[in-house]
Amino acid sequence: MPALGDISRFLDTTLRIAEIPDYPGAVNGVQLENTGDIQRVATAVDFSSDTIDGAIANRADLLLVHHGMFWGGVQPFTGYRRQRLWSLITHDVAVYSAHLPLDMHPDLGNNALLAHRLGLTPTAGFAKYHNVEIGLSGASDTPTRDIAARARALAEEFRGSFVATPFSEDRTTRRWGICSGAGADSSTIQEAVARGLDTLIVGEGPHHTAVTARELGIVILYAGHYATETLGVRALGDTLAREYGIQATFIDVPSGL
Repeated sequence: MPALGDISRFLDTTLRIAEIPDYPGAVNGVQLENTGDIQRVATAVDFSSDTIDGAIANRADLLLVHHGMFWGGVQPFTGYRRQRLWSLITHDVAVYSAHLPLDMHPDLGNNALLAHRLGLTPTAGFAKYHNVEIGLSGASDTPTRDIAARARALAEEFRGSFVATPFSEDRTTRRWGICSGAGADSSTIQEAVARGLDTLIVGEGPHHTAVTARELGIVILYAGHYATETLGVRALGDTLAREYGIQATFIDVPSGL
């Protein structure tokens, strides 16, 4: 069975962890070591008590998450935070987190897999963060209602909600952009205008983005933060299973968002 170091080196290289800028709380890479080999990996969108319990119930040696242990910032290990750490250490479970490096991976990334799920073929990047394009964009000749129906199906699969800004039944999407998770904000809308995009597919965004998009003639499809970010960790778990001959299980804990 592979050691944590073997798997972490594979993930670090595959996802280009050292090269891609990210939010301070991401802390991409190994966040907690274990002491043995890795026979089973559990994947999840979020680091939480529920996903830790799921990993332990599945006898996982590694919990691979998109939003990691320090997503809420530096906080003391008291109360439930102490209990989470205690559970991981007593069951010898390691934690590895990959945020933007997983969002933008060309094959295993949330955005690439979301585009595929929606039947869209990307031809360019989108959603710059520190001059790195995290999302994707492309051209199409697809009824917006068809893309919306596929996005709604993904949201409902993971018990989330789907919201679309108003559009006519006969509207066609000509140029689209995708950014999973919290993909709708002022900067992505400005970038959409500059790129001539007419449809954005995101996980979620603040209320003002829907108002601004309508003023600009852009449709935004909000398919759920959680749902749009289940794709990458599941694919990454499957990849580890094939690469190392280990078991991978997705721990599904929907946030409702």
